[in-house]
Amino acid sequence: MVHNFNAGPSVLPPEVFKTASEAILNFNNMGLSILEIGHRTDAFQAVMDEARSLVKELMHLNDQKEVLFLHGGASTQFFQVPMNLLAADQTGAYLDGGTWGVKAIKDARLYGNVEVVASSKDRNYSYIPDSYSIPETAAYFHYTTNNTVEGTQMHSIPATSIPLVADMSSDILSQEMDFNRFSLIYAGAQKNIGAAGVNLVIVDPAILGKANRTLPTMMDYREHIKNGSMLNTPPVFAVYVCMLTLRWLKQLGGVAAIQKVNEKKAQLLYDSIDQYPIFTAPVAKKDRSRMNAVFTIQEPALEKEFQAACKEHNFYGVKGHRSVGGFRISMYNALPYESVVTLAEFMKDFATKKG
Repeated sequence: MVHNFNAGPSVLPPEVFKTASEAILNFNNMGLSILEIGHRTDAFQAVMDEARSLVKELMHLNDQKEVLFLHGGASTQFFQVPMNLLAADQTGAYLDGGTWGVKAIKDARLYGNVEVVASSKDRNYSYIPDSYSIPETAAYFHYTTNNTVEGTQMHSIPATSIPLVADMSSDILSQEMDFNRFSLIYAGAQKNIGAAGVNLVIVDPAILGKANRTLPTMMDYREHIKNGSMLNTPPVFAVYVCMLTLRWLKQLGGVAAIQKVNEKKAQLLYDSIDQYPIFTAPVAKKDRSRMNAVFTIQEPALEKEFQAACKEHNFYGVKGHRSVGGFRISMYNALPYESVVTLAEFMKDFATKKG
């Protein structure tokens, strides 16, 4: 059995693969592939409508929120957010929690002022700052809910009266929260929602049109809202895989049900890391990510041996991000609990023999 711990693109449910592969050859018994149907046909409109409806249902979104499926991945949102929300004479407040926050801050500075309210750079992003003040005069407050590279995660929503903007690319739909607290949420699909190639954006239209800036049509959220995510040809297959994955999550019992599984997976893995001195977890315990657990082995020779043994046991994607090294175990929604059990047993055996 193969165990897929890749950080993204990452594991998807087997039933999603089955249905999607069938649709490549014959979508809805039309005799056409999902790859070749017109995006303005009734057949695909039904896919888009269901995908958007499932997002609203699973996240318990209010009627004001608009759901969009856009091109470009989450990295496009690093500049599309300030283009739409930040006037040249305004300030955007940002939390610097790691790699993706740094990139978002860099792009935001192209369009207005940026105030970094807090940063965990001083300890190699091994924790989430928790003592900071969010300026009430800022246009919005932006943060990354889960840091895939560093293995940290926000476990509560910051208290503020200004619009909240969150990059939820790597933990969206993995735990319950009041998603209506956010004025804008964005997430690349390739971790918990579906396949790479599409970006989910949830936005309250009330915050749009205030930046006093002429926008390219494709960068204007209002244009995408008016056109129902079909301002131009959407990534049809990627949206279809999202719809299937969202169906799967609903059938499991929704976000509340998957959160229990995710907590169980993370607890088992972190217990395994903490139990054996051979492994070192750099992240503050209170800020550990349930999606991406990172750890190191101090002896280079043992690290190489562990990596090779993982490959022999069909553990894929365990190598840490190139910028930090070590190991990273990604445990997104579709990763079976059994994969973590198998990995934990392997880690115990390796630590017992080598520790």
